[in-house]
Amino acid sequence: MQTKEMNVLVLAYLGDTIYENYVRKILIKRGISNVNDLQKEAVHYVSATNQAMFLKKMIDTNFLSEEELTIVKRARNYKTTSHPKSCDIITYKYATGLERLIGYLEMGNKKMRIDEIMTFILEG
Repeated sequence: MQTKEMNVLVLAYLGDTIYENYVRKILIKRGISNVNDLQKEAVHYVSATNQAMFLKKMIDTNFLSEEELTIVKRARNYKTTSHPKSCDIITYKYATGLERLIGYLEMGNKKMRIDEIMTFILEG
């Protein structure tokens, strides 16, 4: 099965774990040693609202390639009616788009590009 054709939510599921693990490692490397402090700081990066904001910033600054935009748009356009109570459906779809992109890149073994995206998010 081609990675592009994989279920949107399956790639987002994978991307979510990669994304959150990356954030946790960076926060620990920054010297945060208290678990409660780690959690508070991680929420800034892993909430759907902030993930959507980061993705929009990448789109607005032409940071993503055409292929990556296609991956994101497919996730954004995926038919779903459920979403967390903490955000609206549009925000959720943007966050899912970011997570799918990360999952897609992971399945394609494009770890350098994941690094670039995460650097953009964490240092932008």
